[in-house]
Amino acid sequence: MIISLPRRAVLSAALGVAGTHLLASSPAFAITPSVPHQPGIATPQQPFLYFIAFDLTAEKRQDVAALMRRWSMAADALMAGRPVPGFVDPQDAEGLSAKGLTLTFGFGPGLFLKDGKDRYNLAARRPAPLADLPRFNGDQLVPAHTGGDLCIQSCAGDPQTAFHAIRVLAALAYDTATPRWAQTGFMPSFGKGKTPRNLMGFKDGTINPDIDDPKVADRVLWAAPDDLPWMQGGTYLVARIIRMALEHWDRMKVGFQEQTMGRQKQSGAPIGGHREFQPLTLKQMDKDGNPVTAQGAHARLAAPEENEGAQILRRAYAYDNGLSYVAERWPPWRQGNEFDAGLMFLAYQQDPRTGFTKIFERMSKFDMMNQFTTHVGGGLFACPGRASGDYVGQRLLEA
Repeated sequence: MIISLPRRAVLSAALGVAGTHLLASSPAFAITPSVPHQPGIATPQQPFLYFIAFDLTAEKRQDVAALMRRWSMAADALMAGRPVPGFVDPQDAEGLSAKGLTLTFGFGPGLFLKDGKDRYNLAARRPAPLADLPRFNGDQLVPAHTGGDLCIQSCAGDPQTAFHAIRVLAALAYDTATPRWAQTGFMPSFGKGKTPRNLMGFKDGTINPDIDDPKVADRVLWAAPDDLPWMQGGTYLVARIIRMALEHWDRMKVGFQEQTMGRQKQSGAPIGGHREFQPLTLKQMDKDGNPVTAQGAHARLAAPEENEGAQILRRAYAYDNGLSYVAERWPPWRQGNEFDAGLMFLAYQQDPRTGFTKIFERMSKFDMMNQFTTHVGGGLFACPGRASGDYVGQRLLEA
């Protein structure tokens, strides 16, 4: 999905980035029945990711608005493969195609209230679904890799295009916001219509909701009609950096891995099943009276049937940060260098309280997968829709 440069942004382009402050006092548009969604959410998943979170250093709300105006205008140009007006491009992506590039922006809780301070007089406009996530059992979140006032998700057909877009947008944030943490990711194509595999070797995303069905998308993905006006057409993102103990996992027999996952490794079918997309075997018992799919199996605990229908849209990417030294582990882990690799988990939903939190509260306590995974970072963000002619967040920042 490519967002065309709106009439309002064309005027900004004519003025140049330095002149966009002339538009700061323009009124917000009236609420329309249907606000377009940002790209990178319901659009096809590109194979490379660069995700970055920022801390705001601006003292005034109009400075934040000016940043979002610059970012929106630049994103329109980058996604259309055009030069960013008023910006000297580093040309590191010269000759690479921007086809399919998507840029998605989000607002974290720190925009509304940070360290007890309502910096931008926006606390009253914080949407209820953006409630702070609880601390889950087993969390080992590293502060330097957690949180953020703003986020950008850049997805592209090659890693340099994804990074180039972030590099440009980070430069445009100079003196307004500073990078807090970032994570790259990759998701190679396993063939048309085939579910990708994660680094554990299992198919990832089999039970994603069918968001091509508008009724499903409106129930699971997009902000509810009674959500705040500025969030219409938007959604909420839970981002989680999940490190996998691949050295430990690779020592396990495939049968044990399948019981842990609740699916067959080769086909992706449920335990005791034959096809990937057939219903999970949640009620079936084996000859000894034990559940065919273990009570603590990952697939069972994530299933809507086990969570009162709760669903989220997964847009997960594998990541590899090289090696890191581990000084203390428990058997059969060993001291020394281990892969710093895992899953950059991106989950979009209508309300994290009834989506991610509802699902993960049980998973964090009972999931057999927990002995191989650790949540080490991430954030929570509101990703509003963007009406034609608006910049991202205009209805919030100019209301």
